Amino acid sequence: MSVTSLDIPQSVLSRNGYIVVEGPIGVGKTSLARRLADAYAGELLLERPEDNPFLERFYESRRQFALPTQLFFLFQRAQQLEQINQGDMFRPGRVSDFMLDKDRLFARLILDDDELRLYDRVYANLSPRMPVPDLVVYLQAPVQTIRERIRRRGVQYEQGMDESYLENLVEAYTRFFHGYTAAPLLIINATEINFVDSDEDFKVLLDYIDKVRNGRHFFNPMASPL
Repeated sequence: MSVTSLDIPQSVLSRNGYIVVEGPIGVGKTSLARRLADAYAGELLLERPEDNPFLERFYESRRQFALPTQLFFLFQRAQQLEQINQGDMFRPGRVSDFMLDKDRLFARLILDDDELRLYDRVYANLSPRMPVPDLVVYLQAPVQTIRERIRRRGVQYEQGMDESYLENLVEAYTRFFHGYTAAPLLIINATEINFVDSDEDFKVLLDYIDKVRNGRHFFNPMASPL
């Protein structure tokens, strides 16, 4: 089944003009963001971790390369979002796989106190004025599921990621979104569902998104057979 044959509700195209898909590494946020942007015929804004020259070394020695890795991502994300601000941010169908709000989540996880104070000063000067998303989609999955997905996608420098870091990251995301109220929030249990390969699963998600107006929503879908 093609994307165009999924009978996407037109209200989604007009109402959810700026959608952010978030979640820990390996949970599937970039894959889902790509498919949503394709379905909505909108612009796709992605993080580019492959451009960060410190990232591979960070996974080898987190303590030594935490600050340059985090600052590079901060500069990169701020630049991407600033470019959006110079255009029409309210075109229907814009989809991103990151939000600047969560950048400090990583900073608090990997930086020591002095580094975090320096990071906060830089963040305060760089943080662009961003419109609030029309919808934030937060993907959750257990650490074991995320670990298996990281293994399957085969990025070499990610394979040595230790279990404690991944556990702390998942917990940090949970805490962040537990108190998140800036935009409508759809929290999805992504353990079993396959939004990328299953058109049936993806159509269920689109139908659910069309019902989201305000506040916090929880979606625990059952996977469809492929």
